[in-house]
Amino acid sequence: MPLVMYTVWRILLFVAALGAGYVLGLRSWLLVLVAAVVAFAVSYLALAGPREAAAVWLAEKEQRRKDGSAKHDVDTDFEDAVMDRESAESAESAEPAEPAEPADGAGSTGTAAGGSERRA
Repeated sequence: MPLVMYTVWRILLFVAALGAGYVLGLRSWLLVLVAAVVAFAVSYLALAGPREAAAVWLAEKEQRRKDGSAKHDVDTDFEDAVMDRESAESAESAEPAEPAEPADGAGSTGTAAGGSERRA
């Protein structure tokens, strides 16, 4: 979040510099160039605190990524539990089941020699 705030402040400084340059009579590419230089200088001097906070936040985030100590949120833990349960259930149901015997015990479908039976 500190990075977002620092970026928003820098954009606001650039827009303010654009407005001030326009009021002072600057036009076209010179307006943009002067506004960029002014916004850079002012942000370097005035936004040291937010810049440091953004740098610390980024460094901590990178360190957590390298350490692998990123926090797991509740959703991730829940999804992992569901996936574990489903894989356990599918492993149990993967055991070969014995085929069901026909009710009459004859093992035929009631047709002679594999032919089809015509019903009226």
